[in-house]
Amino acid sequence: MATTITRAHRTRAKPGAGGGGRFFHVEVRPPRNFIRFRVQALGSGGIERVAGQRAGGSWDTQKWLIRKDKAHVENGALVPDAADVRELLGSLGSAARQVVGDRFKATSRRDTPERAKPTARRRTREGA
Repeated sequence: MATTITRAHRTRAKPGAGGGGRFFHVEVRPPRNFIRFRVQALGSGGIERVAGQRAGGSWDTQKWLIRKDKAHVENGALVPDAADVRELLGSLGSAARQVVGDRFKATSRRDTPERAKPTARRRTREGA
């Protein structure tokens, strides 16, 4: 009698799940909300923004990529080693908590209502 061997169905691992990459992935919005993605390098290097395009055409940040030499992990939290990463993590709505491997989750910053714009910080920056 012949026996059949079935293969286990394996899916592709998400980026950063294995922990062997060059970046920490800090997700602020689920990728299912977007139909297209674009990666943008910011500043002098070390931080990249993954922007997603919604079905309606608007773009928003889906996640941040932080090079591993700019931050480290302590007790499941991402700790910045550089000023630009400290500023980025401080601008998020919550602390970046480790999910698995190099993947972290955080919430985006609070939405500013239109009646409160331009904010005091923006008026100061623009010199208005």
